[in-house]
Amino acid sequence: MPFDSRIPLASPTGAHINLFVRRAEVPARAVVQVNHGLAEHAARYGRFADFLAGHGCHVYAHDHRGHGATSAPDAPTGRFAARDGVDRVLADVGAVHDFIAVQHPGLPVVVFGHSMGGLIALNFVLRHSEQVAAAAIWNANFSAGLLGRLAQAILAFERFRLGSDVPSRILPRLTFGDWAKKIPGRRTDFDWLSRDAAEVDAYIADPLCGWNASVSMWTDIFELVFAGADDRNFASVRKDLPFNLAGGAHDPATDGGKATEALASRLRRMGFSNLVSTVYAETRHESLNELNRDAIMADFAGWLDLTFPR
Repeated sequence: MPFDSRIPLASPTGAHINLFVRRAEVPARAVVQVNHGLAEHAARYGRFADFLAGHGCHVYAHDHRGHGATSAPDAPTGRFAARDGVDRVLADVGAVHDFIAVQHPGLPVVVFGHSMGGLIALNFVLRHSEQVAAAAIWNANFSAGLLGRLAQAILAFERFRLGSDVPSRILPRLTFGDWAKKIPGRRTDFDWLSRDAAEVDAYIADPLCGWNASVSMWTDIFELVFAGADDRNFASVRKDLPFNLAGGAHDPATDGGKATEALASRLRRMGFSNLVSTVYAETRHESLNELNRDAIMADFAGWLDLTFPR
């Protein structure tokens, strides 16, 4: 694992955050704050952190509440919080962001998020854009529409019927299960993540990956989706904020990258002028664990060169 260190960080929410750090190997020009996806953890971004360190970036990646080794009294694995989960997970991101500001005063911070982490990252930007130098939103779907509203109704029914906050019985079938079926000739039910069999096997073998989220966590995820889908929430974000969007043309979680293109179209329509958006051919959900990851990371480094010149 190419992270330099692991730091326990206390959040004002009561969470004890598991934070990984990788220092730049050359003079630093920016900090990349990584937000991981659903049912995974920050240590999986070690290769990306090592790459970025070689391109002049410090990297900070933490386990979200309900994930990995981060702990909180109200957040067992699979749950953000008993209530106000969105506010709490975003406050934890803010605690990491504030820690970065103390460690590296004056360095610009890129808020990066993959999948669920992309939902979190964009929502953090919507609330705290004045603190952010740029945003990278990868493989995130803000295009839930009527199906998303149906999912919210299903979750409300599950919460009523089950009487407690337990793993959803229906949402995994409508998401992970459905996405698995869209991969022809799949070897495993997680082939939708990547074409790289070794990466898929590592995910399946990882005890911190692949679990079923609670009803409340799914409810919080859709709250993040619909907040990012509302153009009114972008009113306070400066129009020249640099955005880097990435998706995969064979990613069932984003409808083959159409959700990435839809977000890019919305941002352009709202007047955001500093936007790069790429949907990579043949690529599935985890861009950083795909067969073409080196090319994808090289493109990101090129964007960093343009956004934060050495």
